[in-house]
Amino acid sequence: MRDSLGLYLSVPFCKAKCSFCNFASDAFAPERMDGYVARLCAEIHSARKIAAEQGLVIPQIVDSVYFGGGTPSLLRAEKFAQIFGALHGEFDVIANAEVTMECAPGQIAEATLAATMRLGVSRVSLGVQSFVDRESAAVGRLHTGIQCENEIARLKSRGLDVGFDLICGLPHQTRESWRESLQRALATGAHHVSVYMLEVDEDSRLGRELIGPGVRYGAGLVPDDSAVAEMYLEACDVLAEGGLAQYEISNFPREGHQSRHNRKYWKRAPYLGFGLDAHSMLLDERGRAARFANGDELDAYLGQDDPVELERVADTEAFEERVFLGLRLNEGVDAGLLADVCGAVDEMVRAGLMWSASGRFGLTARGRVLSSSVFGELLAVPV
Repeated sequence: MRDSLGLYLSVPFCKAKCSFCNFASDAFAPERMDGYVARLCAEIHSARKIAAEQGLVIPQIVDSVYFGGGTPSLLRAEKFAQIFGALHGEFDVIANAEVTMECAPGQIAEATLAATMRLGVSRVSLGVQSFVDRESAAVGRLHTGIQCENEIARLKSRGLDVGFDLICGLPHQTRESWRESLQRALATGAHHVSVYMLEVDEDSRLGRELIGPGVRYGAGLVPDDSAVAEMYLEACDVLAEGGLAQYEISNFPREGHQSRHNRKYWKRAPYLGFGLDAHSMLLDERGRAARFANGDELDAYLGQDDPVELERVADTEAFEERVFLGLRLNEGVDAGLLADVCGAVDEMVRAGLMWSASGRFGLTARGRVLSSSVFGELLAVPV
């Protein structure tokens, strides 16, 4: 996996910004897209030179490309062609590369879909969040549950690998409405479902209202932490019974449909991010990692007045990353990685938060719900 590269392309344009979102995306003016794509392509062309100056290695072979956002499907077909031209000019994108595009239901024109498929898009990730209209509307989504179902059917009929996100903990959500979303999710026959427990950030509109308090975005109707945890555990059971086997804290695919790109993050394999607020991780010739990211202000990025701060990952930080990234995966980590914190691990096993089997340790279902606390306990031990 370290001999190949994943590429992430940030496209921060949206029709509307969700109330819980704290990403750098926004409803920017459409006329800014042309300048943005030009800047993105310039960044792609300069990547090898910048990496070489820092002593970092960029693998030539690319086996995954991910267009994230925002809503990348809002780009015109010719803009995708421009980006793919830049990518193929700098990298060897293999014929069977996994190429994913994030979309909002109802926001991918037929011409764009056809053009991106010709360019190599093989996988679509839809921002469904909920099949219950009241919940979707409460956080600023522009679609209905029926529109989501129709969009999934349309994309599947084109031979695409289709997945989507669900969020437990939305305003108005109850255990009953959550079950409705799960059942409708299974009925679509989608290949991959991601389930996230709502994390309300203070920089989002919903987060500011919770601090406020306010009433516009339904902050007072958000389920409590205990209810959200129960919803997540229910999703694990329901999706497994429906043929979607969990492989990572938030991800449930059908057999053969794991996300190659996302696994790179959990396995600490090299990836390059281009665009607003995009993050990267590369290795030097000795295999040591470095992380860097673009800023999150659009004007600064477009003006190329956006210095990238590179952070060399020290040995202690590398250990911490291997622990909390590796434990996100259901397969867990090799027991040897945790040898220096075995006392803390034993406590987690006794508490039912971790399992031990065949020389490996991993998180139990309850441990995944409380993963932040588990990671904190393990990484608090000096090594």
